[in-house]
Amino acid sequence: MAVAMRVFREKGYHAASMQEIAHAVGMQKGSLYYYISSKQELLFKIFEEAIGSMARTLEEIYAGPGSPREKLRQAIAAHVHAISQRLDMLTIFLRETKVLSPTQEEIIDIHRLRYERLLQRLVSEGMKAGELRRMDSKLVTYALLGMTNWIYRWYNPSGRFTPDEIADIFAELVFNGLAEREE
Repeated sequence: MAVAMRVFREKGYHAASMQEIAHAVGMQKGSLYYYISSKQELLFKIFEEAIGSMARTLEEIYAGPGSPREKLRQAIAAHVHAISQRLDMLTIFLRETKVLSPTQEEIIDIHRLRYERLLQRLVSEGMKAGELRRMDSKLVTYALLGMTNWIYRWYNPSGRFTPDEIADIFAELVFNGLAEREE
């Protein structure tokens, strides 16, 4: 899967071939089909792992200790870390969403919606607790996801910011915005 993720990320799903993946792992193409029935099934397994691991992490954060605001900060950090540490996998997940069969897409959507709803619940609970300004929680959730998901387009492991620094800046934006503070 790691080799397939790298090939899919570098070439794109459509341009990548099973022959290239087999060659990269030192197998014959026919031998690869012993482990996986198709390129689409391989992509589906990557998607399942990507969203499944992120959802499990968010569920642990939600169930854990802390205020809604603290949990939201942890969720932002976990999302940033997931993308930065699993860049191949999550780039494919975020870029190749329309390749799956309708049945596969339905399964992935269940996981994705579970993740979105749990994140929205954290936002809503923060608003109800008076820790966050009252706004449309669904729109705020989409803004959070847009901000954090876009990392796959620009993040560079040897770049200027670490995942922790990115998460801190994003959390600061969420909690305090861009407005200059009056001293």
